[in-house]
Amino acid sequence: MELYITILTLTIVLSTDAETNVYYRYRMSRCIYSSSNISDMVYFDNYYFNKYLFIQFDSTLGRFVGFNEYGMKLAEFWNSGPLVHEERDIVNWFCKGNAEIFDSSISDKSVKPNVKLSSVTGAGGRHPAVLMCSAYEFYPPHIKVSWLRDGKLMTSEVTSTMEMADGDWFYQIHSELEYTPKSGEKISCMVEHASFSKPMIYDWDPSLPESERNKIAIGAFGLVLGIIIAAAGLIYYKKKSTGRILVPQ
Repeated sequence: MELYITILTLTIVLSTDAETNVYYRYRMSRCIYSSSNISDMVYFDNYYFNKYLFIQFDSTLGRFVGFNEYGMKLAEFWNSGPLVHEERDIVNWFCKGNAEIFDSSISDKSVKPNVKLSSVTGAGGRHPAVLMCSAYEFYPPHIKVSWLRDGKLMTSEVTSTMEMADGDWFYQIHSELEYTPKSGEKISCMVEHASFSKPMIYDWDPSLPESERNKIAIGAFGLVLGIIIAAAGLIYYKKKSTGRILVPQ
């Protein structure tokens, strides 16, 4: 099961002095992971003052990092005290513990996405071809859509929307790839979701545009239907002819 989960904790502090100056400080903690065994869990504890991040705890570093003069002094003080050890422990008792509860609560309620690959008209970009990978009607909303070129992950020229609610408990997402086609290459869309036991890969068939493939499919269906109707009519005519007796005039 491939997952991408974010757990948010928000603390807001407002303070006003006698001259009615307002200072806005808040703290946002995030637990992020993408694997089923939550082995890649990372924890960020961010502190903001008037919308500016001034200090952050990063579990991948195991310490606080300051982003201005005050934040760097505070990080040095916190890293030398017991607080840094408490922050390191949060990954295990808070992040991983809640992730396991969350996973168990949604694992039997997940719905597989319907994935569609299509060619779209570019908006004057640097590359002549634009592909769109769309996933519809899936739950839970956390999903990851990636592009592969001959099996290798592509990171540039990729734009994606956030998960959008359909209003019926299902979600959709769209990802565009702008690229220059090369002969013999394979372009694929890889989708990772809680409803899949492994990442699902959908290959793009550049042989015909989607509209042309639809026209061919409709034409082939009409041809087969016409042959069936003609054959049925011929059989009916022959049966009627064999039972007819001609009377000379």
